[in-house]
Amino acid sequence: MERRQLGETGVEVSRIILGCGNFGGIGSAPEFFGKGENEEEAFRIMDAAWELGITTFDTADAYGGGQSETMIGKWMAIRGIRPEISTKTFNPMGEGQDQGLARARITRQLESSLDRLGVDAVDLYLAHEFDPDVPVEETVSTFEGLIQLGLIKAYGVSNFDAEELGAALAIGKPATVQNSYSLLDRADDRVAQLCAERGISYTPYSPLAGGWLTGKYKRDEPAPEGSRMAMRPGPYEHLHRPETFTALERFAEIAKRRGVDSATLAIAWLFAQPWVTAVVVGPRRPKHLEPALGALGHPLSKAEADELAGLFE
Repeated sequence: MERRQLGETGVEVSRIILGCGNFGGIGSAPEFFGKGENEEEAFRIMDAAWELGITTFDTADAYGGGQSETMIGKWMAIRGIRPEISTKTFNPMGEGQDQGLARARITRQLESSLDRLGVDAVDLYLAHEFDPDVPVEETVSTFEGLIQLGLIKAYGVSNFDAEELGAALAIGKPATVQNSYSLLDRADDRVAQLCAERGISYTPYSPLAGGWLTGKYKRDEPAPEGSRMAMRPGPYEHLHRPETFTALERFAEIAKRRGVDSATLAIAWLFAQPWVTAVVVGPRRPKHLEPALGALGHPLSKAEADELAGLFE
């Protein structure tokens, strides 16, 4: 699989990044700890990803309350495989626990992540969110100090808006930005443009907008059991309107004419954006990796990508 460098760091990632946010939970939400993929299911997903050439795994200390990192660490130890590891910190590890990007907390959290992963260093360490209670200078200098110590190879930010990213860029240079971005979520255009201008990698997550771009949600039908809209509808509730379904129906027709499914075409659209370095996909089953792989073999021209973007404006 094609690989891309993260900014000017020398760290390379596979064009598809395996998102491990559902291992042991559903993201960082404590109320869903224990409700994601169990160890056996997570191992099957990691095995399938590695076999397909996906060599970069993305996680966070708070995913599943630490279970995601633990499962990855155990898989690496048993399989004798070392993927590039990207992990993150900011969110609390459980109800009532602390959060944030203070120097002491970042250092403590990285130590615990390294223990769970069973490694001496991670390839990429991300601020999972912006922390308004801690000076950006403190956070950036802490990350840069961790590079000097050899505990991380590069650092980046996640869920930062353009103003927050600008504050970080005034002091240092994150290697990458990992934000939500898709055909149905283009609020990040300004951040993406800033990344392109400053030579920063951009690795979007949620490329299928919580499943909306797969066609699984139907007009006037309840959300399928176990889907994002059934479990955590909040981030995507605004999409539940007639205009969205009309656009999705037209999108599905275009995908069919091209001989692919909607999910493949949606990820192909992301790969067609020149500022996208790699795409983070979070499969619940090994077969869910197929659209991302298919997208790499289905390149779109700028005109084709623009036509698809116009459906959802």
